[in-house]
Order: sequence, then C-alpha cells, then structure tokens
Amino acid sequence: MSREKQIIGERIRKVKELRENGIEPYGYKFDKKNNALECSTSKVGVKVKTAGRIMIKRDLGRIGFANLRDEFGEVQIVLQEGETSDKIRTFFKKYVDSGDIIGVDGKIIKTKTGQISILVDKIEMLSKSIKPLPEKFHGLKDEEEKYRKRYLDLLLNPEVKNIFMTRNKMMSAMREFMEMHKFVEIETPLLQSIYGGAAATPFKTHCEAFDSEVYLSIAPELYLKKALVGGFDRVYEITKKFRNEGVDRSHNPEHMTIEWYQGYADYYDGMKMVEEFVKHLAKKVFGKYVFEYQGQKIDVSKWQTLTLNNAVKKYLKEDITKIKTTADAKKIAKKHGIDPAGITMGNIPDELMKLFRDKLIQPTFLIDYPIELAPLAKPKRGDPTKAEIFQPFIGGMEVARAYSELNDPVLQAEHFKEQEEERKEGNKEAMQTDTDFVNALEHGMPPACGVGFGIERLVMLFTNSTSIRDVLTFPFMKPEGVKKEKK
Repeated sequence: MSREKQIIGERIRKVKELRENGIEPYGYKFDKKNNALECSTSKVGVKVKTAGRIMIKRDLGRIGFANLRDEFGEVQIVLQEGETSDKIRTFFKKYVDSGDIIGVDGKIIKTKTGQISILVDKIEMLSKSIKPLPEKFHGLKDEEEKYRKRYLDLLLNPEVKNIFMTRNKMMSAMREFMEMHKFVEIETPLLQSIYGGAAATPFKTHCEAFDSEVYLSIAPELYLKKALVGGFDRVYEITKKFRNEGVDRSHNPEHMTIEWYQGYADYYDGMKMVEEFVKHLAKKVFGKYVFEYQGQKIDVSKWQTLTLNNAVKKYLKEDITKIKTTADAKKIAKKHGIDPAGITMGNIPDELMKLFRDKLIQPTFLIDYPIELAPLAKPKRGDPTKAEIFQPFIGGMEVARAYSELNDPVLQAEHFKEQEEERKEGNKEAMQTDTDFVNALEHGMPPACGVGFGIERLVMLFTNSTSIRDVLTFPFMKPEGVKKEKK
C-alpha cells in the first residue's frame, strides 16, 4: 500500500471516530470574527476568533504549533501545556492534520522567538481533509495538472492567488473608469440566433423551446450599437465571449472582454480614451505609469502611432503599397514564410503584422487597416481602401481592437453581402447577415467609436504573466483521455 493510501485510510478512520464521539467533522457554520492578517497584526492580549486551513502542524509534546491560512494571510497557532486545556491539546494531537479546516478561539501572544501567534483556547473541526496536501506542488513538472487542479495551485502558491487579487482590482478600476466617463453598463445576450460583431467561428447549440439553432456570443458589438440607436450616448459591457478556435498562450475559447461605444466620437477620440483607460489601470495596480513586463520597462504614458503600412515597412522592409494583385500578395507571403493559401491583397498586411507584433513592446497604436478586414468599420476619410481602425499593442501583445463605427445602413448591407459570399467560399469566420442590425441603422445611429479589450491579456500584462491560462481562475482544459489537440 502506498504512503498516500495509508494516510487516506487513517484520515477516513478519524472521520468515523469523530462521529462515534458525537463530533461532526464537516461543520455547518463558524462565527469567524477575525482574519489571519488581522490576527497577525493584533496587539498582545487581544482575544480573537478565526478559521482557516492548517498548512503545517508540529506537535512537540508539551507544546503544539500549526500555521493557519485563509484568504488574507497566515498566522501561527500555539497549544501550550498549562495554558490550553488537556482536552483541546489531545484533540489537536489526535485528530487535526495538515489540510484540515478548523476554527479557533484564543488570545494573541508573542512567542519566545518574537512571533505573533494565537494561544488556543478552543478548536472546532470544520472540514476534515481526507487527501493530504501535495508536499512539493511548486515542483510539479506537469503544467496541465497545475491548471487542472487549480484549487491546489491557489491553496499552496500565494503568488498565484495574488494574480487573481490583481485581476479583481483591475475589474473594479475598469468600472470606476467607465463611470467617471459617464458610460452606462448594459447586458447583451450570450445566446444569439445570429452571431456577429467579429470574425470568429462560433459555438453552436440547440434551443429546445423554439427548435432552432443558436450560437454563443462571439462579441456584444451589434447589440451595443443597437443601444446607441435606442438613445444611449455611451454604453459598455464586461462580458464573456466564446470563440470556437485554437488554444495557445494568448487564446482561450472562453474569455472576457470590456467593450464600449462612445457616441459622437471617432477613432481619434477612441485612441485618447484607450490611453487614459490603460493609464488608469496602471495607476490603480502599481501607483505609477511605468512597470515591468517580461524584463522590459513599459511606460503607458507614452504612446506612438503607426499606420499598418508604415509598420510593415519599418519592421519587415516591405512596401505593401506596391502590391497590385493577389499574385503579388502571395509572393510576399511566401517570401516571409506565410502559407500563401487564402492570402489576398486585403489580408496580407494583417498577416505580415503577425510577424513583428512581438516587437511592439512600448504602447503603440497600429492604424488604418485594409477595408476588407473590417465590415463594421467606417472607410478612412480620404482613402476608402482603408478603414478607420486602430489596434493598441503593449508588451508585444495586441490588447484591443477599435474603429470608427460604420453607421451607413446601405454600405453595411453591402458589407454583410460580401461576408456571405466569403462564407460560401469556405470562410467559417465570415459574419452572418444581421438584417435586424441593418434595420436599426436605417433608423439612424450616431457616429461612434467602439473599443473591445481582451481582459485576460490586460491581466497578463499587469501581472507579468506569459500565458492566458495563468490569469484564468479555471482555464479551459483538454478533456482527460483526449490525445489529439486540433490547432
């Protein structure tokens, strides 16, 4: 029998014995009045009542120690002969193990080594741990197990929990920023009969009530713009999005975004807003605008702006204005190691951008993408072959996408028609025609700038994380037993 099985068997025996003695090993309630941080910073002599998980237990006969951890920190508890009753000390020695969740009453003392601790007067078992905690969780070689058993990762590695505390702080700061700028938070459907608002493959399911196919939202864009038609000037939503696509360091099928629409504004206004938004988050998290990401110092108070064409010229030494045919585009793609299949004059600049985006460390706006890539954006003033698009890059990551919103119903209908043609040719990410959205535009939508941020990528940036799975509390995992992973 393995050592772990022996431990499990012994703990199951303790559960049974506790019940035989009239003690319920899985409590219903505990009146916790103090957290671990409050206890560890209290004055000597103060009475406290707290609860948490036993991380380390040491019994030295006449005195016993344990480290008690909760959400806020860790505090030492002490059971001393002559101070703690023999009954409580016996209970601690016989039934309490590392991993158990217990409640304690006691008073604050300072040990001979100067450590603030709780001298225990009472102990209550709240949840008996059957399985022992991993002893060397930090050293796990299997990253999959770390993400799959995130509860252990969170429990044993405080730095992991700190990522999600930072995420929580950022979410609050986002709402604070939007409220400061007089945006109204609204909700849009996650189940939609027509998907749209982005180029992405949707998840499809079935609605029994109407015996019809429905899709999980790939973007809230069209509904938020309908709200502008309905009379709102500024709206936003923090929501989940679902895209049936590959999984890598910056993509997860289920992720969160903050998306906003600023009425009577264009993409120049949007860039100003984005800069202020990112500065606001940095100030809340770091107290300043300069921070480090993957060994690089980043200053979010300083931004540069490059057209996509000029960026390609700067980083790849290619003048894409000279591309006149699809054959030219495919030739350039092949030159740079890009599969020429599916390459067009319209998408070659975007594909080339993917080759150098990791060099965009300092905050950078790439602007003016080919109109073919943006069926929901306005044509650029003075150059209708381009769209008024901008994408902010920080730390080598694309963190958002935004544009001056198309509000011409006739042109929007034409763009939807083009998308339908692409769908017929096999482009699964091409948008469906949303006739209700066109109908809404026919009633008039004010000029606007829309911005969509990937929240996980922002959290990656502000927590110095390299994988999206590090900033998702419970990341999407490949089902156990599945050997192949489609890219």
